[in-house]
Amino acid sequence: MLVLGVCSLKGGVGKTSVTLGLASAALARGVRTLVIDLDPQGDATMALGADGTDRLDVAAVLDDPRAWVVRRAISPSAWADEGLDVMRGSARAAAHDGPWSAEDLGRLVLALTFVGSYDLVLLDCPPSLGSLTRVGLAACDRAVVVTEPGLFSVMAVGRAMRTIDELRRGPARALQPLGVVVNRVRGRSSEQAFRLAELQILYGPLVLSPVVPEREALQQAQGAARGVHTWPGESAAELAGIFDLLLDRALRAPQMIRARVRPRPAA
Repeated sequence: MLVLGVCSLKGGVGKTSVTLGLASAALARGVRTLVIDLDPQGDATMALGADGTDRLDVAAVLDDPRAWVVRRAISPSAWADEGLDVMRGSARAAAHDGPWSAEDLGRLVLALTFVGSYDLVLLDCPPSLGSLTRVGLAACDRAVVVTEPGLFSVMAVGRAMRTIDELRRGPARALQPLGVVVNRVRGRSSEQAFRLAELQILYGPLVLSPVVPEREALQQAQGAARGVHTWPGESAAELAGIFDLLLDRALRAPQMIRARVRPRPAA
């Protein structure tokens, strides 16, 4: 099971859209996937059409990461009858975004031992460097930083990379950066072309290819609670192919075997 964190330090760059694009690619390929919605806004949960009736959420899991809590926080996605599930997001998760401890960082790691047989876990982190993002990244094998080609977004990539490096040198030694996904790229913007070149200079091969162009089809599919792979039109097909390639990169990345061993509490 590959655990891939999707993060950013700046809101509005399309972090959740990238998470959902990867989820759509995984579903189309038959890769059994769990999306964990750590963002208190809960946009991924809404877009995936996860039914909250008689269900718990990620905040309950972080409060008490026992097996039965984890099971009740996971709902099927409305995108398909099987193959894609969601650990539901909640505004209550913001209560876990304050000061953090080593015990806090281990809560999601423990919860993942109870999630079941998935091939891929996609973790949609909040657009900040608070405890929730750190808790999420500490549970990951790989991390993707989402940005767009603008000045402030490019600056935020450096802070995100430093945080990943800090975690992998400390409590999350299995964590490695997969790279930077550049989202919402417009073809005829000289400013964006300059920022793309700047990203290449700063991060070289960590800038993942291809970039994700700005297309309305992505927002249209998400608004209809559908994966972009099932949305009609050439733009949707173009985006689907791009997310297929990005998923290929994630699945090809060598997976480090976790050495973390934690006692299981009673279910």
